Amino acid sequence: MTIGVFSKRTGISAYTLRYYEKKGLIRVARDTSGRRDYSEADVEWTRFLQRLKDTGMLLRDIRHYSDLRYEGDATMEERMQLLIRHRTSVLDERKKWDEYLQNLDEKIGIYQDRIRGLEGTDDF
Repeated sequence: MTIGVFSKRTGISAYTLRYYEKKGLIRVARDTSGRRDYSEADVEWTRFLQRLKDTGMLLRDIRHYSDLRYEGDATMEERMQLLIRHRTSVLDERKKWDEYLQNLDEKIGIYQDRIRGLEGTDDF
């Protein structure tokens, strides 16, 4: 499929797809005229790359994972270890965000209590 169709299927701009290709994240086949010819497997791979990016994985780590994937099944253990390390990082980030959310909830609770306390007074 062409880059335009592929872009619509993945929700990723043609510009970004070219960038991914330039960085070696996607290795795209070419037709006899030299135009990019994306496959269904490329759709799923690109969606997975986007999910890695969305979870905060660094581009260098995504690139390393991509290189390993293109090397084949012999790299499965190393790819799994990379994902396990990233999972730990995501959990650490989630813990921080949970703490931030708790702090916000506590502050909101303080305001709610103070506002309720003012509702019965002439100052409100």
